[in-house]
Amino acid sequence: MKKYSRKIPATMATQHPDHAARPFWHSHVFIPATEEAKELFLSFGDLGITEYMWDWEGKLVDESILERLFGEKYEFFKKIPLGKERFLTFRLPNFKVQHEFRLGRALMGMLSTAGLAKQIGMHTPPLFEVILPMTESAREMISVQEAFAEISNLKHPLNKFQKNLLSHILLIPLFEQVSTIINSDKILGQYLDLHKKLFGFTPPYMRPFVARSDPALNSGLVPTVIAVKIALSRYAKFAKKHNIDLYPIIGCGSLPFRGGLYPLHLERFLNEYRGVRTVTIQSAFRYDYPKTTVAKAIKTLERELPKTKAVEMTAAEEEKLIAAIKPFEAAYKHTVEGLAPLINKLAAHIPRRRERVQHIGLFGYSRGHGKVSLPRAISFTAVLYALGVPPELIGTGRGLAAARKNGTLPLLEKHHVNLKHDLYFAGKFLYKPGLANLAKKNPAWQSVIKDIEEIEKYLGRPLGFKYLNEQEHQLISAKIHKHLNNHAQFSKLIEQSAMLRHSMG
Repeated sequence: MKKYSRKIPATMATQHPDHAARPFWHSHVFIPATEEAKELFLSFGDLGITEYMWDWEGKLVDESILERLFGEKYEFFKKIPLGKERFLTFRLPNFKVQHEFRLGRALMGMLSTAGLAKQIGMHTPPLFEVILPMTESAREMISVQEAFAEISNLKHPLNKFQKNLLSHILLIPLFEQVSTIINSDKILGQYLDLHKKLFGFTPPYMRPFVARSDPALNSGLVPTVIAVKIALSRYAKFAKKHNIDLYPIIGCGSLPFRGGLYPLHLERFLNEYRGVRTVTIQSAFRYDYPKTTVAKAIKTLERELPKTKAVEMTAAEEEKLIAAIKPFEAAYKHTVEGLAPLINKLAAHIPRRRERVQHIGLFGYSRGHGKVSLPRAISFTAVLYALGVPPELIGTGRGLAAARKNGTLPLLEKHHVNLKHDLYFAGKFLYKPGLANLAKKNPAWQSVIKDIEEIEKYLGRPLGFKYLNEQEHQLISAKIHKHLNNHAQFSKLIEQSAMLRHSMG
């Protein structure tokens, strides 16, 4: 495979169900799978997003998506080719935790669409790149490419139309745990060696994908942000060392706990995550703000993201930061373990936004006997915000106290640029009376009170609402605490609170 240049998208729309409001193009807040082809096209045409993630991992998926797009929007894609100017990228099911037949169907779909595109005079191949979630090793990445190579080389008359149109796919590894993110450059190095050995050439470029939601769900806010910053620094060094272009992707939602990317105040995000080349544009970003505001923000990201460069750290800084985040992570995990029963109970009543298949969660660490399981990050975040206990605060106060004591606080502030802003933002949705009542019944919530005390000491002021919508959010949290056992009422109230914060979770 010879090296080639291609357009690298700055924005990638996803199907994450985190929106609170009704989409501008739909009559209901719930988006059925049958409407997602329309949503995909409008993301390209109306909003100017350049890439769309088609999720085979966590969703019921329309397998005929290319036929629909080419059949219904032929002139658009003839003028703006898929695979050249706009991109559709499959997020595959990870074969470690899901049945392989879904993976096989996705790969066969990519191969067949190459033949379809050629037959109707479209740019081919329209699909050539896939995302592998929960990547933890180079061997996993290579296995997907080997599987595709075997499928594409199938010697059968039925395969003659696809032959030689797409023989090799590019692999985007999605790293979803703090420790994996920090060490992901090592995985990339092993992958390059394996790729060269097995296929006889190195990839023309790589797009390492770092998650923000699942690592935050598992380890808390500060450890996740610092892990991503270390990874971005290492990617910059990796690109120079191996003479290969790296275009990092970050998966982020609107609230700080899940990434803090929303159409307003983009300069904050761009400053925090310098070196990122592609960002996910999730449902809340697209639908919880005016359409004109969203389209303008997309243009800004497409223009500005290519200009940013990662802040490179020294090895000594990395070592100190890795040690500094351990108290944050330990405090967070220990506390969330105690909060899990109530969170899981309430998460079952979060209003649905899309059709999903069962998700195998990442959170699950042994502690004594048994394991803790949590809902998906969006539901987890939605429950805690609705209760008036934003997850950004959990473990953070005690982590800050430890950092102040061991002298690492200035280094953390240097690399977590928006730390104070993120805490101010989350603090505006804190409902202290509700937290106090929860703490009377469960000591895990008492630990959160300790976090808040330490955060307020760090910020030099009490946490609380500033504007009327934030005050209204606290009033809804008060009602939610009164209706914790009334699930129908709880669902309605959480929807109201989500509208006020412009994101379900």
